[in-house]
Amino acid sequence: MKNLNIAFEDVVIEMKKYLSKKESFDIVKKAYDFASEHHKDQKRKSGEPYIIHLNNVAFTCATLEAGPHTIAAAYLHDTMEDCDVSFETIANEFNEEIAFLVESVTKLKKITDNASNSEDFLAENHRKIFIAMAKDIRVIIIKLADRLHNMRTLSFHNDEETEKRIAKETLEIYAPIAHRLGINTVKSELEDLSLKYLEPEKYQHIKMLLATKEEKRKATLKIMEDNIDNLLNKYNIKHTISGRVKSIYSIYKKMYVNQKTFDELYDLQALRVITDTIPECYEILGYIHAEYRPIPGRFKDYIAMPKPNLYQSLHTTIVAEDGQIFEVQIRTKEMDEIAETGVAAHWRYKENTVYSAKSEQKEIEEQLHWFRDLIAISDDTNAKEYMQILQKDVFGANVYCLTPKGRVIDLPAGSTPVDFAYKIHTHVGQSTVGATVNGILVPLSTELNTGDVVDIRTTKNPNALPNKDWLKFVKTTNAKNAIKKTLSKYDNELRRDEIIDEGRELLENAIRQDKDLDKQKVLKMIEDKKFLSNLGVENVVSLYVALSNHTININSLVNSIKQEEEKTKTVTAFTRKKNNVSIDGIIVPGVDNIAISFSQCCSPVPGDEIIGYISQGKDIKIHRKDCPNILNQKERIIDVEWDYDYFKENKIPHYADIEITASTRDTLLQDVINHLSLLKITCVSCHISNNNTTLNSIVKICVQVNDINHLNEVINSLSSSLTGVYDVHRYFKN
Repeated sequence: MKNLNIAFEDVVIEMKKYLSKKESFDIVKKAYDFASEHHKDQKRKSGEPYIIHLNNVAFTCATLEAGPHTIAAAYLHDTMEDCDVSFETIANEFNEEIAFLVESVTKLKKITDNASNSEDFLAENHRKIFIAMAKDIRVIIIKLADRLHNMRTLSFHNDEETEKRIAKETLEIYAPIAHRLGINTVKSELEDLSLKYLEPEKYQHIKMLLATKEEKRKATLKIMEDNIDNLLNKYNIKHTISGRVKSIYSIYKKMYVNQKTFDELYDLQALRVITDTIPECYEILGYIHAEYRPIPGRFKDYIAMPKPNLYQSLHTTIVAEDGQIFEVQIRTKEMDEIAETGVAAHWRYKENTVYSAKSEQKEIEEQLHWFRDLIAISDDTNAKEYMQILQKDVFGANVYCLTPKGRVIDLPAGSTPVDFAYKIHTHVGQSTVGATVNGILVPLSTELNTGDVVDIRTTKNPNALPNKDWLKFVKTTNAKNAIKKTLSKYDNELRRDEIIDEGRELLENAIRQDKDLDKQKVLKMIEDKKFLSNLGVENVVSLYVALSNHTININSLVNSIKQEEEKTKTVTAFTRKKNNVSIDGIIVPGVDNIAISFSQCCSPVPGDEIIGYISQGKDIKIHRKDCPNILNQKERIIDVEWDYDYFKENKIPHYADIEITASTRDTLLQDVINHLSLLKITCVSCHISNNNTTLNSIVKICVQVNDINHLNEVINSLSSSLTGVYDVHRYFKN
């Protein structure tokens, strides 16, 4: 296990490797003192003072050469959550930039701590993590450092279920983030630590296998190091060389995922040669290949074609004189730094330049082209689809192809030109008619390899459709989803007459099986525009299509028909009562001359169960029966009823208050307004507020509706049609 007894002095020593200005150290020291004071009475589950955790997080950030504000935020990252320190306090004591970083890390902590076991809930929370990362890379650097120390001390939970849950999330979310950012030092340790808790027996088995011949392996590596060192010295090439053994998790994947034995692992032993320039990398490769036999198919040139996380190196596998197999990695010093610390090395803090988080973020997006996907795919997919696409198409990508103009497209293994086309753009995928790979025309089912130059041939036909046979070989989730959606939409249009007949047959069967339904009355009822509108369809044909597609459940329709018949009987009975005079659409039995008004606290609409409240001014306020303002009232209460004929004749609008809880996004309010416009619903007022704890937004709207059925239609449509919506309901005003 790594040394966890990190002190503040260790952080300072690490910072001195790349920082020199006094103010850089002063702000970190101030953050350390502030955190020490506010966490002084707190201890970790290990029993150690809390400041030890903060020292470890700050130290990891310093090893990644993060800026002083990032390291200061690392010290302060738990003060909002655990010490009730406000954003304003941190902003005043330090600055708004540090306060923003602390607040952002706090939000991520609350997201993961509050996560339920619901798959949908977890998926939505993980999407929020990636979106937060896409807004400021420093947030995830701190979070990775935090998670790394938490994993190093995970055993102190003494709860197997909790340990496995945290390890699983680390392996599925945080290790892939570290990998995609190229932070290999963090990624490898997170993977090994996760495996230790998720597969303890296999973890220990691999450790035992490594330990069995450890001394022999070290001796073999040392001999090979010396041989290559002497070889390169003979040609006067400046270099350094070191050996390493593959990580436990990497061995686990080879053995248990790829079904290889321990003895079959070619790259178990590796040598890393570091030199000064790119030409020297290729020169060294030539000398090594001239001296040792390379294994065919094992050479990879990541210098000419870097990985999406900016990793560059030459990889080759050679056979030594005694038959031992070694992987050799050759790269420059700069490449080695990026290989170990990834994005952190490429955008390391430069003390003598003016730092700009926005400029850094923009540069990251330009260099790491997959980075835009974190936000780009969030607007038109649900949370589970988002995570599937991200984990398979983005994190699982290990094949790197090029467009004719040199743009690198990263894809999962087994991907085809169709996957390539959809990765460029959905429209390109839909209009694909052929492809060339390295200048040769190939079938669209051809599996692509790293280094392939792919040119997609497209049709100019705007109505082009994908081929359903593509579903047999496409690999990416994004391509599969796009093809299925397009074909489903086209199939529905093509089978429209058949679908209508299926819907009609469903309704007729239901009528035949239910003796309470009169066919003629039902057929007349489904011609009624108001009834159809309450169901959310425009006409009878749309109703039959909805029944066939199961958008409307046949049992729900039958219940709606019966409720409508019962309502008609009730309304007819009301109109026959003597002395029941309608006053503004409300019948007050035995009263025919009194002022009536609708309460704004609960905004009743026709169809609601209602009650009358006699105010001190002797007029009657109409409330919903479940209105909290009159629930405990016993006096001044009077029975009232709706006069449905009155509203049918006068078409008087009613107003209802709706509250929408949804995942925060910039376009949320506009999306709600646009959707109401599509439904032809008048929005009287709207207000949005953001919850910084949950990263959710609350939208409150007042809409104009005809009755309760119309209102339910609006609520159901908002709930099912808008992306990222968790809940839609009416609410009571104070």
